[in-house]
Amino acid sequence: MSSKLVGVGVGPGDPELVTVKGVNALRAAEVVVVPVMDSGERGRAEATVLHYAPADRIVRVVFALNERTDRARREAAWDAAGERVAELLRQHGVVAFATIGDPNVYSTFTYLAQTIVESVPGVVIETVPGITAMQDLAARSGAVLTEGTEPLTLVPVTAGSAVLKDALAGPGTVVAYKFGRQAAEVVEALRETGRIGDAVWGSALGLAEESIRPAGELDGEPLPYLSTLIAPARREGGRGGKL
Repeated sequence: MSSKLVGVGVGPGDPELVTVKGVNALRAAEVVVVPVMDSGERGRAEATVLHYAPADRIVRVVFALNERTDRARREAAWDAAGERVAELLRQHGVVAFATIGDPNVYSTFTYLAQTIVESVPGVVIETVPGITAMQDLAARSGAVLTEGTEPLTLVPVTAGSAVLKDALAGPGTVVAYKFGRQAAEVVEALRETGRIGDAVWGSALGLAEESIRPAGELDGEPLPYLSTLIAPARREGGRGGKL
């Protein structure tokens, strides 16, 4: 019988935001893999999974999550991680991989699945969607993501501040991910495009150290890597103005 690898989105950190389907997938898996940068750490995904699966079924696998400059080191780390998960799939029928947010949105799972398909013949790949940080921040801050015909643009600021500026110059809502180290550039882009007034920033959503603030209060100092920004669309014309 073919083995199965299931990417399970466990949301941005609040264990209450894991879907019922996600909980069922975590409980049904023989092993739940959680990605970490160091085998001695407990990451956000693991902290969430522990609410629904016993610790003895959780396996930490080290990934080069933030390695962007040394490609050889990154590739070696990915190969090692892929082989570890492939080994687990050879031993167990169903392996779940828990990822914060959604497994199809800037997720480590995407790259792992590509590796596993090549190394484990006949493996079945499935995903269970998860609530994203932008959805959680919108709910906690009251920011509306889209109305009527407005577009929504999601930008990882690791792609460069120019990409963010181009998006902010457009008509719709802009969401920025992964911009902690480039907080000063993000604030500058918001001011230059006149979008800072309604923008909101958040990190550690649903956790004890949660922080949600108007973007206008940011002073340009570095922020946590997993920071999220919402710059709502410019809205004129009253209710339903963009229908």
